[in-house]
Amino acid sequence: MVTVYDVEAGELINALKDELKKMENIKSPVWSSFVKTGIHKERVPSQPEFWYLRAASILRNLYVHGPKGVQRLRTKYGGRKNRGSRREKFVKGSGKILRTIIQQLEKEQLVKKIMKSGKKGRQLTPKAVKLMDNTAYKISKEAGK
Repeated sequence: MVTVYDVEAGELINALKDELKKMENIKSPVWSSFVKTGIHKERVPSQPEFWYLRAASILRNLYVHGPKGVQRLRTKYGGRKNRGSRREKFVKGSGKILRTIIQQLEKEQLVKKIMKSGKKGRQLTPKAVKLMDNTAYKISKEAGK
């Protein structure tokens, strides 16, 4: 059985992006074309399908690294801020983008909220695991040809 671990991350995210485009609850908001992904960035994303790429990346991250909350995801998507002549400093990424994507994934029933002892945040549902494993299988099947 082929899983997410057996294919390259970039190929999986691009294939998941196409699958997420087909879902009706996952849409890029109007404001997303005007906002930066964090204060460490100078410009807005130049990729036209940025929203779907980030959603696919979040799904893969939740699959590989288990339950995570918005703060942990903000740390993952953060970066170094250029502060002029002062030393660079790490800053977290935008929380609004991540929260909105996670809410859309919850509407599509791909992510659910958990609150166990010691583990808090969002976790993938079996529907999401199936979607990702099937996508990984398609990628490995195409690579085998």
